[in-house]
Amino acid sequence: MNKSDQFHIEDMFASRIRNFQKLMKFKIRDILLVSSLYDYYLFEEEGKLYELIRQEYQVLNLSQAPEITHVTTGNEALEVVGMEDHFDLVIVTLHIQDMHPVKFTQMLRQAGHNMPVVLLAYDNRERKEMVTHYDGSIFDRIFIWQGDYHLLIAMIKSVEDEFNVEHDTATVGVQSIILVEDNVKFYSSYLPLIYREIFDQSLRLISEGINLTHKFLRMRARPKILLCTNYEEAWECFEKYKENILGVITDNTFRINGLKDSEAGIKFAQRVKEAQPDIPILVQSSNEAYAEEVKKIGVAFVHKGSQHLLHELRDYMLHNFGFGDFVFTTGDGVEVGRANNLNTFEEQIRKVPAESIQYHASRNHFSKWLKARTEFWLAHRLRPQKVSDFMSTEDLRQEILKMVRMYKEFRQRGMTIDYNKDTFDHKYGFAQIGTGSLGGKARGLSFINNLLNNTKLRESFSGIDIFVPSAVVIATDIFDRFMKENNLEYFALSEATDEEILERFLHAPHFPSEVVTKLRSFLAIIKEPLAVRSSSLLEDSQFQPFAGVYDTYMIPNNNPDNEIRLRELIQSIRCVYASTFLKKARDYVKSTEYGLEEEKMAVIIQTCVGTRHESRFYPDFAGVGKSYNFYPVSPQKTSDGITYVGLGLGKLVVEGGNSIRFCPKYPKHMLQFFSAKETVRNSQRKFYALDLESSLDLGKCGTPASQVKAYDLTMAEKDGTLHYVASTYSVENETVYDGISRNGPRIVTFAPILKQKIFPLSDILTKLLPIGSWGMGTQVEIEFAVRMNNESGMMEFAMLQMRPLVITFDTEPINIEEYDRGDLLCESPMILGNGIMDNLYDVIVVDYHKFDRGKSREVAAEVRKLNSKLIAAKKPYLLIGVGRWGSLDPWLGIPITWDQISGASVIIESGFKDFAVTPSQGSHFFQNLTAFRVGYLTVNTFQSLGYLDWDWLLEQKPVEEMVYTRHIEFSKPIVVKLNGHQGMGVVLKPKE
Repeated sequence: MNKSDQFHIEDMFASRIRNFQKLMKFKIRDILLVSSLYDYYLFEEEGKLYELIRQEYQVLNLSQAPEITHVTTGNEALEVVGMEDHFDLVIVTLHIQDMHPVKFTQMLRQAGHNMPVVLLAYDNRERKEMVTHYDGSIFDRIFIWQGDYHLLIAMIKSVEDEFNVEHDTATVGVQSIILVEDNVKFYSSYLPLIYREIFDQSLRLISEGINLTHKFLRMRARPKILLCTNYEEAWECFEKYKENILGVITDNTFRINGLKDSEAGIKFAQRVKEAQPDIPILVQSSNEAYAEEVKKIGVAFVHKGSQHLLHELRDYMLHNFGFGDFVFTTGDGVEVGRANNLNTFEEQIRKVPAESIQYHASRNHFSKWLKARTEFWLAHRLRPQKVSDFMSTEDLRQEILKMVRMYKEFRQRGMTIDYNKDTFDHKYGFAQIGTGSLGGKARGLSFINNLLNNTKLRESFSGIDIFVPSAVVIATDIFDRFMKENNLEYFALSEATDEEILERFLHAPHFPSEVVTKLRSFLAIIKEPLAVRSSSLLEDSQFQPFAGVYDTYMIPNNNPDNEIRLRELIQSIRCVYASTFLKKARDYVKSTEYGLEEEKMAVIIQTCVGTRHESRFYPDFAGVGKSYNFYPVSPQKTSDGITYVGLGLGKLVVEGGNSIRFCPKYPKHMLQFFSAKETVRNSQRKFYALDLESSLDLGKCGTPASQVKAYDLTMAEKDGTLHYVASTYSVENETVYDGISRNGPRIVTFAPILKQKIFPLSDILTKLLPIGSWGMGTQVEIEFAVRMNNESGMMEFAMLQMRPLVITFDTEPINIEEYDRGDLLCESPMILGNGIMDNLYDVIVVDYHKFDRGKSREVAAEVRKLNSKLIAAKKPYLLIGVGRWGSLDPWLGIPITWDQISGASVIIESGFKDFAVTPSQGSHFFQNLTAFRVGYLTVNTFQSLGYLDWDWLLEQKPVEEMVYTRHIEFSKPIVVKLNGHQGMGVVLKPKE
């Protein structure tokens, strides 16, 4: 496949839904019926007509059924039209009380009303009398009512088709059927039949639609019927739309140049065949003598006097216009295969005899069938394929298969489809189960999936597949059903403990059976490890990201018993549902303007990106990219963004472990590696991978990270993944060398990626982050994973998440004047936030002298208790700690989650006495920090960064003192001034 082909396909699918939405611009929504009461009674059938039409529209998934307004006189009709002037169609019968229908129509036109007017006769004899004595050409069309309400639908659709055909054909290549018939009685019978077959075909296609929007828009792309009554009109239609004609049904006797010609149909058929030999044509005649002559020119014949005329007409359409199944035959008519959708079509192409491929391809049957199914792009690509263009029929077979596979793949890219095992794409599919919301996280994934496929980013990097891994989202309506059917709504909002909530959710008796069936079929397709991720309504929202609040479970998905795999998956979904109501989530929600009752949970089931290494599964590296850098160092700018990346699963990065920090625009500019010793000190020491030999305890939820384990870098070297990201430290000369060809300690520096560019990570991010920011209309944060070599030899860059990055510098810069050092509790040139806070009377401080990195978990527990106390008292406070807040690694700081410090309004992060730690960088922690507009100041005396008066602080008498922490309360407020535009901030001591 060359690039121009791929661009064409992706452009086509990017606009396909939008183009379908433009179809059928003219719709008949209001009909004025002008008839006698008796005609209306016959027409209306005791009040059932409108209800029958309405039901038919619903069954056929047509748009809203038109409203019918009835009047009995021409004058009343003119008055109604004059007052309301909103009617799209006027139907008039021959029996109106005060004037002839011709006169009424003339008066309507003279009054300046141009809506279509259709005459409906109840008897062919009275119609003949009318056209004998009056000029019937004033009516747009004449029909004969034969008691079948389907005629009304055919009348409506025939008028709509006449108005819409030119636009719809030009927009997406909508197909048309030419019907040449001047006998009102016959076309009044034919049209309902033909439309019924078209609608039935569309209903079959709707069931194969890839999502709800696509399903119903396919009805708009149904074939049109072009009703013609003379040769000139028919040839004009053919000339205008000949590239989009499904077939022709023609009478044999009609007018040419105003004169009746008993062989007009044959002449028209011959001329069409000369122009387009592969168009199917059916000639109908009351004279059977023409049958042989018709067959000689290669078209079909049907006798109008046949008792089975309508059945024969229907059968011809099914077998020749691409309706129904595609029947593979050999040249002598023996059936060798049958396809009812695109998947079975591909299967049959793969296995039917070469003779059948040659027979159908040479007659353009494949293209015809696909056009009737609204698969226009694929149909046009297959139509030019000729057997003579290929070395062999097998080469033609492979070309058709390639086109079908390519089309099916790109048809789903960038779209959220309704899950169907027959259409779900194992690699790129993004599907939904249920009709509710996708939730915030899935919505972000769906958006970036769409964005990737509407830009040409993918083609910018040869040999690299940039994509969103396949996923199925269980929508929020399934969550609602689960809660309701198991009577969990009130229990979940009670004061139950986490253990009680998990127990009830895990053992709730009901889980929607149709969801179980779909998940079972999903697992039959997907054998890779899975991440079962939360996607609540509020998650990843613009100003309240709920980052890290809900649980994600990773499962190996490798048990030989498929039912055990299914039970593990459903158990994980139940546990994600339960996480909506756990204490961590409750505490978080309390600090927002939302109520827990407003929250609903969708669940993403996503294939994991990575490679199996013995019992370990992990990507070669993963990370987080932000389009905005809160701590730029020259020459970096805030708009250049920042990226954190680490070997293995992204858990290390999002939870604040020791990872590589770099600006995509300046990938070699990494301050954490300013010396060899600092490089060793700041280097990643372990990596995370999914343990494929672990299994879920089906009796309980366990912890979300129970399947993910930490491994030493020696395991990565053994797996062959370390060489992508590592350097070697020479103890002898205290130098760091790129690569791992030398002996010595291994250090994760990402030098092969960022310096040697064995993977264009910085280039991809430099393009991707601005695209994401542009698409969302705000700064963004993305999570990604990279696989350096997949089964096909491609490198993979997988987008795992994209969410808004909350930026709160929306107020005027704060002027920070000079202060005496004695008045300052803290001063920092590295801060987050903007504004003045003067309502803080309480401080929770970790004692700088008592802090022991080996006891950081105990420190976290003490802070959590004091935080709960101050939240209960509704007292915001200043939090001061040592090391990195929210760190995954307890040796780098205090491993605390956001909900455990959610009462803090300002946080000071102080470095250790003996070495520097970069500021808090955990993705989840950082998102919540900015979302809650918490002021943040970083101080590190080891690097002479800022100032913090520890001596004064620890001299203050505490209200409560624990082993490592203390709570201090002042009678006068602490004042905090932050200038986020300049990155400067001060904290003033209270003026006691």
